[in-house]
Amino acid sequence: MSDVFRTPDERFENLPGFPFEPNYVEVEGLRLHHIDEGEGPTVLCFHGEPDWCYLYRRMAASLIESGHRVVAPDLVGFGRSDKPTDREWYTYERHCASMSAHLDQVDLEDVTVVVQDWGGPIGLRWAVEHADQVGRLVIMNTGLFTGRVSKGFMAWREFAERTPDLPIGMIMQGATTTDLAPEIVAAYEAPFPTLESKAGAQQFPLLVPLTADQPGVKEMMAVQDELSRWEKPALVAFSDSDPVFPYPTAGEVFTAMIPTAGEQVRIEGAAHFLQEDRGPEIVEAMLAEFGAPIA
Repeated sequence: MSDVFRTPDERFENLPGFPFEPNYVEVEGLRLHHIDEGEGPTVLCFHGEPDWCYLYRRMAASLIESGHRVVAPDLVGFGRSDKPTDREWYTYERHCASMSAHLDQVDLEDVTVVVQDWGGPIGLRWAVEHADQVGRLVIMNTGLFTGRVSKGFMAWREFAERTPDLPIGMIMQGATTTDLAPEIVAAYEAPFPTLESKAGAQQFPLLVPLTADQPGVKEMMAVQDELSRWEKPALVAFSDSDPVFPYPTAGEVFTAMIPTAGEQVRIEGAAHFLQEDRGPEIVEAMLAEFGAPIA
């Protein structure tokens, strides 16, 4: 194990719109974090890059109000989870294994899995490998990376490669339509006070395979295969202003792949991080699709 950075707890005090208590589990010596709030049918939310479970706070508030329990873990290297400082520690396989070991310690049954960005490759893999615990899928602004990427993604990758100290707040603001208040930007930056704390965020763009023979492709194609036989409900909802996963083509990949997915829902006025831009509207789409409460 490389050196590990643990973000000081005080950096997470009094974050706007985030009154949730931390919950921790240990996986191979790492302290990993999730929120677990509300009562009722469980909605399990997977975040991506370079955010953390804070991104789901607006959805969480609406879901809890409508009678749901919300569980949202932080990936290794993000949020309140521990952060190995060696970028080589971070691989797709390690992210999936650590997330699986994390969620093995959480009571999850008949959950609605919500994924976005890197939460897709990680969360959808968890879903198909734990299908007995999953009742429904919600797929937003993501993809399964099998060697082909968009021009928007390549621009992001090139930016990450030439920027040794990722400006987390600037990235979040640039990938939302909302004019984020300074305290919201600070909340996204809270987990990453130093250069070494950003190792996981810095490495993620380089984990996307650009050719079919790179690591992760075989596993993501296996997830595609499982999704092609998925028999439980699935909602595909993509935003209208995301250059990385452009509407409608990126979402149509999933509506064509998953037998139970109906017509793609368009989330208007939202960019890549649609949970920040239109969190309550996403919940409305979920309730319209699955019923209220979701069950």
